[in-house]
Amino acid sequence: MELKRDKEQDAEFEKITAAVLKSHTGEFDLESILFLKFRCLGIHDLGCIGECMNLERLDLSGNNITSLSALSSLRLLCVLNLSSNRICNLEPLHGCESLQNLNVAGNFISSTENLHCLQSLRKLENIRLKDNTYNYSNPVCRSASYRATVLEMFPHIKVLDGERVVGRGSDLYQLCKDIDDTIKAASYKNGQIMEHHDCKPWVEENYWDIKRSNNAIVEEAYKQFNDVLHECRLLNNRATHVISQTERSMSLKKQPKQYAI
Repeated sequence: MELKRDKEQDAEFEKITAAVLKSHTGEFDLESILFLKFRCLGIHDLGCIGECMNLERLDLSGNNITSLSALSSLRLLCVLNLSSNRICNLEPLHGCESLQNLNVAGNFISSTENLHCLQSLRKLENIRLKDNTYNYSNPVCRSASYRATVLEMFPHIKVLDGERVVGRGSDLYQLCKDIDDTIKAASYKNGQIMEHHDCKPWVEENYWDIKRSNNAIVEEAYKQFNDVLHECRLLNNRATHVISQTERSMSLKKQPKQYAI
């Protein structure tokens, strides 16, 4: 009897119902829900999520979703994360006219024709179809002309697969580069390097620690910031490894050749 009850609860949890939405957010009225995070919960049926008419941010990554039809009514949705699911058809997103940021890396999108339905979304500026950090991709990304075709289809987007369309590197890279250039410019006077004394940290100790909050919106912002920090750490580890390998390779090339006499 107890096993049967557990199975029924699991089956209900795989589908998003009004009861699940209310218990997860603490909101009695579905139209009051502004953001949702259902990550890695085995969800395959979006159920009544379309009744959250004022939803602005939605994270459904790491589930078993195949159909997006329930999302077509979410006209105020700005940020949507559908990475690591089983999606091959994006047509329902045509109705999400406020969409700015879309992540569908790690799905079954087979060709750029599947993206035509997104061309009417004038506010869309960030699209991710692959994510090298987590090894997420789509079959369409294997094409040699993939990037050029997507950029031609969406001439107004600013970021594709985490990389700036205009300029060099990612937003984070550009920010760090601007900071470095500013520091270097301030370090020179009349062509001479100036000595700096009493250097102090930019922020106080524990400034970047994630703080807990009773405000649901603030708490969600902290979670998203923590995710960004985690991704930065992963990228830093990979960069350190690549630099180390490159330096080792260069040092071996510089070593003089020895000949036996």
